[in-house]
Amino acid sequence: MSDKIRPHHLERKAILYVRQSSAYQVTHNLESQKLQYAMQKHLHQLGWREIEVVDDDLGRSAAGTVVRAGFERMVAEVCLGKVGAVAAREVSRFARNSREWQQLVEVCRIVDTVLIDQETVYAPRQSNDRLLLGLKGSLNEYELDLLRQRSVEARHAKAKRGELLITAPVGYVKSEEQRLEKNPDRRVQEAISLVFRKFRELGTVRQTLLWFLEHELQLPTQTPRGVLFWRRPSYRSVYRLITSPVYGGAYAYGKTEHVLRYEGGEPRHRSRKKPREQWLALIPNSHEGYISWEESENIRRSIRENVITTEQPGAAKKGAGLLTGLLRCRRCGRKLTVRYTGSQHEVLRYMCNRGWLDHGEPRCIAFGGVPVDDIISKQVLAAVQPAAIEAALLASEEQMHHKDDAIAALERDLEAARYAAQRAQRQYDAADPENRLVTGELERRWNQAMQRVREIENHIQSATAEEQDRTPTPAEFAGLAEQLDQVWNDPRSDASLKKRIVRTLIQEVVADVESSAGEIVLVIHWKGGLHTEVRVPRRRRGYNNGHTDKALVEAVSLLANICNDDLIAGVLNRNGHKTGRGNRWTKERVTALRSYHQIPCYTPEHKEAQGWMNLTEAAAFLQVSARTVRLAIDAGELQAEHPLPDGPWLVNRQELMSDNAQHIKLRAHRGGRRPAIPAENQNDLQFSGT
Repeated sequence: MSDKIRPHHLERKAILYVRQSSAYQVTHNLESQKLQYAMQKHLHQLGWREIEVVDDDLGRSAAGTVVRAGFERMVAEVCLGKVGAVAAREVSRFARNSREWQQLVEVCRIVDTVLIDQETVYAPRQSNDRLLLGLKGSLNEYELDLLRQRSVEARHAKAKRGELLITAPVGYVKSEEQRLEKNPDRRVQEAISLVFRKFRELGTVRQTLLWFLEHELQLPTQTPRGVLFWRRPSYRSVYRLITSPVYGGAYAYGKTEHVLRYEGGEPRHRSRKKPREQWLALIPNSHEGYISWEESENIRRSIRENVITTEQPGAAKKGAGLLTGLLRCRRCGRKLTVRYTGSQHEVLRYMCNRGWLDHGEPRCIAFGGVPVDDIISKQVLAAVQPAAIEAALLASEEQMHHKDDAIAALERDLEAARYAAQRAQRQYDAADPENRLVTGELERRWNQAMQRVREIENHIQSATAEEQDRTPTPAEFAGLAEQLDQVWNDPRSDASLKKRIVRTLIQEVVADVESSAGEIVLVIHWKGGLHTEVRVPRRRRGYNNGHTDKALVEAVSLLANICNDDLIAGVLNRNGHKTGRGNRWTKERVTALRSYHQIPCYTPEHKEAQGWMNLTEAAAFLQVSARTVRLAIDAGELQAEHPLPDGPWLVNRQELMSDNAQHIKLRAHRGGRRPAIPAENQNDLQFSGT
């Protein structure tokens, strides 16, 4: 027995510390465990009778970032002076970092506790032993760093050769040669290929996801252990699949890095994505991809371009603003933002307010969006007019492909569902019928599988019927070139599709406002280098972006010959007409409407020059009653204008000087009490007295 062990050491208990670094070692390195537990016999030989084994930390590393409850309990027992010796097979079992190792040595020195391994006994109160323990702790820490460094370097070297495969992503399996091969399940292959086809057609990750959700299609996924299953797709799963370089046939390693941070005194592991130039390995064409490497790069570039920045418009969205992301302020160079106002968010407005929002600078320009979108639409339609029929046929074919892809995916799901149902049936048939505890559960699973088959069959049937009902023929597009304006301006037209068409043709539009001229100046930069300048009149008060009904404008044009703006407003309100914003008409709004459409205002001189009269004035001119004039108009003997049902009649002086008018006058003067027209023509006694 060593002379370093004194009687007061033996009076206290001894603690045997047992630890292995990982769960794999605990499961497979059983011989190491046996050697560590065998240290109990060595402690008995040294004279201890009470020995406590602390093995709470099996499967936990001693590198210092993992909380070890057993080690902390052992140090606490030592601090209380209840322990005469702490033992381990090797001192490296205690700690692999200097902080915890020096803490244990210092505590043992203070309370006079010896440390024991398979070779010798250490007394921390002796300077030579304390020096030796310090050296061993430093060597253990260095050894761990060296082993880790060698392991990481070997791992990185293997990764740079493209030979390090941890797990196979969904859609792939690892071959015996440690290479990636496509999953032999044809349903998995077609589902992943369908994701890329839909992205090429729709242009954004979210629209691709919505297409799958609309058709109730599932996508394959797998657990960390590689177990494949199918589930409803999410944005994260679709995005990761589309942007992963592995589906372009490339081997990639080192895309993320783990960072250790301390929050509230506790270590927290965080991971972040690294830029591509910092990846450890990227080897294109290392295995068979679902798409080519060039197409994979184009897809990632398209996704980056879908983000709105100062240099790019971003993805086309569902909003009504046709030029969202394309307008740039001519004064400050910033992109214009879009805003929707009104009770139903139907009023579109473009404004340059980034300088005000970010730096408190004065606002640059702002204007209504509808007239600007209208003029740009006309420019775009003029550019695509020759290819209208061809584009419509391509769009029809694309819609048919959408339906075909959905039906094909559903048919693959149906095949898989039928297999699952047949498998459930075989399990049910193989069970003992008398064991109802088993057969009852198997019968329930069989019924669920059959229900899934019926749901998919009904879905396929409805999708097929819808495709047959809506499949157009080329003859239906014969007159499309003449109807292109109508189709484009139809409220049911897809706004995002129109935006994609505009962005295909236009690089950007530089906008400015000339207050003196009352115009919006737009410079269209077409893709290809051409430039076009157009000018749009700004909306004035009382005018709602040119959406006042044309028939109403014509009525105001006629009424202005005999009525002032105040009377016209009253007539419009009496007939139930509203402004484009849904407001009642006022004198100011009628004035603004006339000014925009260049309708002359009412003056007695203008009325006299044009020769227009109302019904009362026309009767006075002919020296007959107003009833006689009205009956003559109803009979078709006099020509007159009646722009609004509940409004005045307009008769021109030239008509009253015609032979028909003179004949009516003569007949009225001769007739006495007889009506001015035959009685059989008096069908309507409702007439205006104005």
